[in-house]
Amino acid sequence: MFKYFKEKSIKWLIDEPPLNDIPMGDFERMSHEIRLCDVILVEGRSRVSDVIRMMTQSPWTHSALYIGRLHDIESSNLREKISSSLEVALNEQLVIEGYLGKGTIITPLSYYKKEHLRICRPKGISRSDIQKVISYAIEQLGTEYNVRQIMDLARFMFPWEILPRQWRSSLFEHKVGESTRTVCSSMIAEAFASINYPILPLIKRHEETGIELIHRNPKIYTPKDFDYSPYFDIIKFPFIELDHMPTYRNLPWNEALISHDSGGIRFKSSNMKYLKEKDSKIDHSEKSNNEKNIN
Repeated sequence: MFKYFKEKSIKWLIDEPPLNDIPMGDFERMSHEIRLCDVILVEGRSRVSDVIRMMTQSPWTHSALYIGRLHDIESSNLREKISSSLEVALNEQLVIEGYLGKGTIITPLSYYKKEHLRICRPKGISRSDIQKVISYAIEQLGTEYNVRQIMDLARFMFPWEILPRQWRSSLFEHKVGESTRTVCSSMIAEAFASINYPILPLIKRHEETGIELIHRNPKIYTPKDFDYSPYFDIIKFPFIELDHMPTYRNLPWNEALISHDSGGIRFKSSNMKYLKEKDSKIDHSEKSNNEKNIN
């Protein structure tokens, strides 16, 4: 009975309204330019997304880690682990995410084709560390989604003193089996913490080194923290690109003149014809003097 109620509740929470026909972002361009270890933020449409949006005051309610195609993953054991959990084409672009009702899973990037997305790209991360972050995330496959953590995080947002003791967050309490449950942002935060890559560390003054960084508990990270972090670049791919013209199109060419190297600079003959047709009142002798001055 409890299992039935739980499944119905999760289904109700993750139910989403229909997608818009026209997305806000250019998915084709994004899928071409996305890089390994990019964090993908999603503006969710489900009821649980509404809760997270209200709780964090951010449109970004879900996060996923881009792990590339199977051949991008160096470890053969991890490639086999993915293949055993999901039938995927060799050229399929993949993300790993914590999903309510499913746990930590591998999902084709194309699943988010019509969603409103943002890319957060870790600055200066090395190739070897990229593989370590991806490896850590893949090792979490099958981990259950921690619904309780969402509730704890919601309570954690309120001032501690005004909450009844029984409502106070158990976020930092260790419980048996707690390590086998996670949420999307926590899993990704843990993956970056495994290589000591900063997201939003606590910064303290230190007598000897000047400053010191202190890791934040990965459980208190939300999708917006990757957007807010100064250590991640924000990459956008608008559906309508306002700056689509190549930079060379904007170079300050003088279309009326042409250089003959040692022969000097002259008016282009075609432009001369255009200028004559445009203004028949130009003094031809003055124009001739101008050509001589240019040469």
